[in-house]
Amino acid sequence: MKKLDKPLDADDLIELAERVAGLPPADAEWVGMLLQDLLRARTREAELLAGRGGIRPVPVGELPEIGGALNDQMAQVALDTAEWLRTLWNVGYMGAGSFRSQPRTAFPTIDLEDVRKSSLFARIRQGKHALPFAPPTRQGLPWHELIEGHDQIHDVQAEIIHDDAGLPLAAIIEGCSEWSVLKQIGANREYQVQHQRKGPIFHLRISDGTAAQLWREAPTLECKVHLIEHGGLHSYALEWAGSNGQSQIISLRAATWARAESEAAHWVATNHPELYGQVSFKRFSD
Repeated sequence: MKKLDKPLDADDLIELAERVAGLPPADAEWVGMLLQDLLRARTREAELLAGRGGIRPVPVGELPEIGGALNDQMAQVALDTAEWLRTLWNVGYMGAGSFRSQPRTAFPTIDLEDVRKSSLFARIRQGKHALPFAPPTRQGLPWHELIEGHDQIHDVQAEIIHDDAGLPLAAIIEGCSEWSVLKQIGANREYQVQHQRKGPIFHLRISDGTAAQLWREAPTLECKVHLIEHGGLHSYALEWAGSNGQSQIISLRAATWARAESEAAHWVATNHPELYGQVSFKRFSD
């Protein structure tokens, strides 16, 4: 490796990436985070040079203090990068249109194209996770927006399946037959339905033949998300009331309120899929 008397060139960066790949997973995670931050800085430098024909040297007095506190946005980027690298190690390599399946013997090599084009990293940066259970389908295709959307009324084709006693048992909505009828609402053709008894509860209203409307019902449960401040730093934690009456405190990988809500919802989806989408979160300051 060259001495740090001039900026690292492309060969140096490639060598660093290869050496990160050979580190133990615990070390590769944090070293990889530093490398990704270096790549972001180098990319930004190139953009400035291309757009302005050069950049002004930054006086020493204007440089950020080494070891200074990160703002919320930069702290969230660091958390997102750690989550991305953790996912890469756990499930394989998902970079720019490629996938390496298990087993793996070394941490995956990541280049700049992977950082820019990884759909997984983009989804994580948006605060989204892969659902831990299969979403409903619409004419055979995954219907993620139905699960993740709010305050939308969907025009659908639906029919109700009854048991031998004539009671509503299940529903077929947009060709998906995995909907359960939780209850019939009054004597009208209106029902509460849930896909595979997981995720949000929906209201289904059949108007004429198989023409129907479907919308997501509002959450009926509320949980506290605590904003914890200590020594000028803050973090978030979900308070979950267990079935035994004991409260459970779950630390959330979030530095902003929006991401804390997303992380809390993902925890519910993973640990209590039957309640996902039925819980709202209220912020409390400790």
